[in-house]
Amino acid sequence: MKNLRLKAARAGMDMSQQDLADKVGVSRQTINAIEKGDYNPTINLCRAICKALGKTLDELFWEE
Repeated sequence: MKNLRLKAARAGMDMSQQDLADKVGVSRQTINAIEKGDYNPTINLCRAICKALGKTLDELFWEE
């Protein structure tokens, strides 16, 4: 399932995929794969992404 909330939060902070990847210590391809729904990140990576974007786990990763 695509993670459009992650993409929107990243774009809302005017960050590229590379910017976010650099901030959390992964490749741009990893961020792209998460946004496309092709990769299920670890909880530690989810937490790092949330911290970088100022969001909660629920806001970015919890499926309704």
